[in-house]
Amino acid sequence: MAQITKMETETEIKCSANKFYEIFRSKVHLMPKICPNLVKDIQLLKGDWDSKDSVKQWTYVAGNSEGVKTSEAIDEENKSITYKAIDGEIAKNYKVYKSTVQVTPKGNGSLVKWTIEYEKANEEVPTPDKYFDLVVNLSKAVESYLLNA
Repeated sequence: MAQITKMETETEIKCSANKFYEIFRSKVHLMPKICPNLVKDIQLLKGDWDSKDSVKQWTYVAGNSEGVKTSEAIDEENKSITYKAIDGEIAKNYKVYKSTVQVTPKGNGSLVKWTIEYEKANEEVPTPDKYFDLVVNLSKAVESYLLNA
């Protein structure tokens, strides 16, 4: 029986944890403007941009252009958001796919931690390295946007 595998990375950024978290928490609709080379579009399918029960359709570039429908679990206290793939390219290849971003203050900046949990649909499915690279690059793009705002 397959099992859930976890990948993690931590990156120090030079902007505030609150501002970084706010982008992912309630201003994610800005992503196509912040990083048009990575995120082509985000559509709100259920709820609102600030809702804990929202469902969003992302069109992004991870090697090639793909789409994913996500639901979100938000932990305000820990400045953490978990995106669960419920439809799209990711959901076709992984029985379980969740990516979690958590940001904590550190000195004059912050520490961003991304965790990806996944279970492959079958053994031929590759590890989700391209999605891991995507979230790391999203963090860098958001940091750059906030530092230049």
